[in-house]
Amino acid sequence: MPLNVAQKIIQAHLLEGEMVSGTEIALRIDQTLCQDATGTLVMLELEAMELVRTKAEVSVQYVDHNLIQEDFKNPDDHLFLESAAKRFGIYFSRPGNGVSHPVHMQNFGKPGKTMTGSDSHTCAAGSLGMIAIGSGGLEVAMTIAGYPLYIKMPKIFGVKLKGKLPDWVSAKDVILEMLRRHGVKGGVGYIIEYYGPGLKDLDAMDRHVIANMGAELGATTTVFPSDEVTYDFLNGEDRANDWMEIVADEGATYDRHDEINLDTLVPLIAKPSSPGNVVPVSEIAGESIYQAYIGSSANPGYRDYAMAAEMVNGKVVKNGVSFDINPSSRTILEELARDGHILHLLHAGARLHQAGCNGCIGMGQAPATGRNSLRTVPRNFPGRSGTPEDSVFLCSPETATASALNGKITDPRTLDMHYPRIKIPKKRILNRDVIEKPLPLEQAKKVPLIKGPNIISLPDLAPLPEKFEIPVLLKVGDNISTDEISPAGNKVLPYRSNIPKISRFSFRIVDRTYARRAQEQRDKGGHIIIGGENYGQGSSREHAALAPRFLGLHAVIAKSFARIHWQNLVNFGVIPLTFVDPSDYDQIEEGDVIELKDLHHIFEKNEFNIFLVSKNKIIAVHHELSPRQIEILKLGGLINWVKRHPAE
Repeated sequence: MPLNVAQKIIQAHLLEGEMVSGTEIALRIDQTLCQDATGTLVMLELEAMELVRTKAEVSVQYVDHNLIQEDFKNPDDHLFLESAAKRFGIYFSRPGNGVSHPVHMQNFGKPGKTMTGSDSHTCAAGSLGMIAIGSGGLEVAMTIAGYPLYIKMPKIFGVKLKGKLPDWVSAKDVILEMLRRHGVKGGVGYIIEYYGPGLKDLDAMDRHVIANMGAELGATTTVFPSDEVTYDFLNGEDRANDWMEIVADEGATYDRHDEINLDTLVPLIAKPSSPGNVVPVSEIAGESIYQAYIGSSANPGYRDYAMAAEMVNGKVVKNGVSFDINPSSRTILEELARDGHILHLLHAGARLHQAGCNGCIGMGQAPATGRNSLRTVPRNFPGRSGTPEDSVFLCSPETATASALNGKITDPRTLDMHYPRIKIPKKRILNRDVIEKPLPLEQAKKVPLIKGPNIISLPDLAPLPEKFEIPVLLKVGDNISTDEISPAGNKVLPYRSNIPKISRFSFRIVDRTYARRAQEQRDKGGHIIIGGENYGQGSSREHAALAPRFLGLHAVIAKSFARIHWQNLVNFGVIPLTFVDPSDYDQIEEGDVIELKDLHHIFEKNEFNIFLVSKNKIIAVHHELSPRQIEILKLGGLINWVKRHPAE
């Protein structure tokens, strides 16, 4: 049977199950990725598992999110992560090396390999022909410890690209076009695989832009073929030996299909406050802006910065505009400096920041109140920028730079300038000495874990009770993101290693009273949350499951769930249920009491009833749990399950 790229890689790594969509499979994982906002919990989980050394071929710990050192918490965590990396045989990328995804692509990404990472944008590595899946930190810890990654076998969504991008239109507009067509739920349950003649003019970093924001479609991951373009990238990084060709067989089919003629694309922009709220730039041109921001994992390539530099060369950005440049990696920053692009940007009035995630995760560069911010980042969820009432638009570097020059949203095609032709330098700067290599095993065993006062051991999670009768403490609408459940930013993320502290911020953007009320209810038996469609979209951060669980959350009943958050809820012993009839969502209000009983046997059926005590009503609910996940829930979470099931 002819296979597509995704099927070829999955088949080569399949340990359990069959490639039948919707059924649980187990994959052998070759590489793991952790970033610091989620990695501290991963390392604490490895310590709890008493791991000696990573079982993966390559494991890397990056420090790219929490770079602001306004007090001891972040630098203490950096030391902890470095010591843990040494202890467990993991590569360590120090602060300032850059964003995990492009740095991994430059140094470790390898066609045909599988990877899981504690960051939802791990899917960016699909640009090199990898199956790379974002997961909760605990699942990443499991793969580091030698367990397979369990997922539901996705369907494959084939997207044929033909034609060539016009001037002033770039890879960001391709993924924005996908979001315009399909929305933030359009990829749920799918791997998106791009193919076709249009690929030949998209370099590896262009593909990274598209693969990265597949997470915003809700896709399990995105994959590109490994072809001559992939070879050129790896050869430039002095890793030609890591290349292998992986292309779809002739006659390979897809479960779903779309086609994009690149010739017809125009500059696009996602309006506040959803990546799916996409319109042509020309439709809203003329609105004033406060900020234009270039960089992040969503536009990390040399071209993205060089384009901005050539556009502002000999010019000055408009007064009143903050023109923020966030380099994606140390080596790309070195190359831009070598080639004169940094000088052009600085002379034009740009603000140069350290290589890292920075404002994308709300760590600095927050926009002014009530002012528009144009960003090349992947997400614009409410408040993610660090400003509670923000107005963030997502766009290409061309659109952001054109708007910075004019002080208002500008279609770059209307500029009175020639389109800059950016050539990617063949001579790349290689600087791998700044990434610490794993120590030999006997030396690693002697490394002590350095724990500052903010690092607290993980809380114990009790097994599932036989029954409970508890209130609905919170009811939320559609597309609630993990940023709204467990906020990002420099006030919250420094507590990522301290669950009792970070739990106090749970749902603060939605309801500032939730954490206090949940804590009061915890000793009375806990509580339930009611959600709408796509509950838990966005970041993979497991704090969005663990912190409410610490506050007594036992179940979430929603119309539908985002994949990673659904899995995170299970991993920490929170029951995820969906309404059989979505209109029953309207029957439940905050304060209603729900009874669930015979919990150790009720999951034997995929559909059962809950009792709405306060209204004397029966409501049908559904679950999609595998037998393994049911056992995890009964035991109170994945950590408790691991103690009964040591890795082979």
